[in-house]
Amino acid sequence: IKSSTNSLSNELQVYSRTINLLQEGVMKIRMVPIEQMFSRFPRIVRDLCRKLGKDAQLVMNGGETELDKSIIEELSDPMMHILRNCMDHGIEDNEVRASLSKPVTGTITINAKNEGNVIVISVEDDGAGIDIEKIRKKAIEKNLISPQKILSESEAYELLFKPGFSTADKVSDVSGRGVGLDVVKKALELLNGTLSVESEKNKYTRFTIKLPLTLAIIQALMVSVSEEVFAIPINNIYETKRVESNEIFLIEGKKAIKIREEIISVLYLNEFFNLDKNKSPSNFLVVVGFGERKLGLVVDNLIGSLDIVIKPLKYSFTRIPGLAGSAILGNGEIALIIDVGQMIESIQSITISSS
Repeated sequence: IKSSTNSLSNELQVYSRTINLLQEGVMKIRMVPIEQMFSRFPRIVRDLCRKLGKDAQLVMNGGETELDKSIIEELSDPMMHILRNCMDHGIEDNEVRASLSKPVTGTITINAKNEGNVIVISVEDDGAGIDIEKIRKKAIEKNLISPQKILSESEAYELLFKPGFSTADKVSDVSGRGVGLDVVKKALELLNGTLSVESEKNKYTRFTIKLPLTLAIIQALMVSVSEEVFAIPINNIYETKRVESNEIFLIEGKKAIKIREEIISVLYLNEFFNLDKNKSPSNFLVVVGFGERKLGLVVDNLIGSLDIVIKPLKYSFTRIPGLAGSAILGNGEIALIIDVGQMIESIQSITISSS
């Protein structure tokens, strides 16, 4: 028996290595250098310079960085939108730059690099920066905030991603058309990516995009909820822990839990998907995050991690919020893949410091 067990174990190891090699081969076929997308941008910047009457140069680094071909195809439009934003809102007119002792020619710098299984792309201009007071006035005009509200930097930047929000004073072919950064953010979220912004007035604005290397194969934590199997992308997971029902409490009308120095919103997956309730007082909590927001997902059991091939959802499932796709498991069972970003967005989760 021992000999048979060892033989079976060896065969499984060989099988696992073969599968990994096949997976790596598929990944390599899909990966292309991001330079294929970058090569379109110099002409766009030249055209914008001519249209806006500004001078700007484009510097690009990391063109050899490889990314899934399907992601590059979907990333091109959001990147061009950001470039237009840099030229129109960021780079100042020649006279203004001269008065600020800046080089008359502005600079837009694009950097791409790998960080583990994530690609990071930054687009930075050396222009006017973001005027928080201007954002505040526009937000008051649109009744997004009260006149008494004092905006922090992060709150001001969040407003930039509101649908239809623009600080442009007039409509032009380049910006101010009611199609703002919210479109860019939504497009990136569909790619399981994030968009963040940093700025300093009269110095720079930097947009940072983070994306998975591929959309075809992901590593996921398999969990069970009311005898159904769900997959949660590993890249979105902070930690897992066993949780008792008495650890969860209400705050602002929402379920929450305190983990170390944070109070995090909690969502029972069986309630979200209208499944049967687990009668056990003890469950597992999977703390997930998207951007800078966190959420605790309560599940019945943790099954284990698995590399899965993402399949698109059939039409009847596309209308259900919180689902990114499906995967067929080795036993023929279908697992639904959780869209963490959409789930956090739908319940507007809170993360509060206990201090």
